[in-house]
Amino acid sequence: MQARMTHPMKVLPDAMKALLALSRSAQSGTVPETTHHLVHLRASQINGCSVCVDMHARELKDAGEKDERIWGVGAWRESPYFSDAERAALALAESVTRLADRPDAVPDVVWDDAARHYDEAELSSLLVSISAINAWNRLNAAVRQPAGSAW
Repeated sequence: MQARMTHPMKVLPDAMKALLALSRSAQSGTVPETTHHLVHLRASQINGCSVCVDMHARELKDAGEKDERIWGVGAWRESPYFSDAERAALALAESVTRLADRPDAVPDVVWDDAARHYDEAELSSLLVSISAINAWNRLNAAVRQPAGSAW
């Protein structure tokens, strides 16, 4: 597999700086880094972004996460390996990633559960993190950036 073109982030270095800054800003709060990686992995699975699925699974592994948690992200509802707070973050990630899949993009039940586990700053962190990974996913999917390739 080969990318369709040079990655847009190489073509537009200022865009790379901006998207990296956005991603970093989302992770500057109190939401655990692992939670960010879990939502990144789930959004990337939904979007079919092989680069990001590979990257975030490896980040979780490097952070000491057990294989069962990494493998279980795609079926987190049926998996016993996630805390209630992680489940709320994963549900939020799915809703924000699949905006057009339902009339109420982020249903109150999903929002209210996330708000039970995260304060406003943490919800902001999660929303920006989810939005950033979706931007990365869309760029990678559009150019068919293969996993493991150098940009």
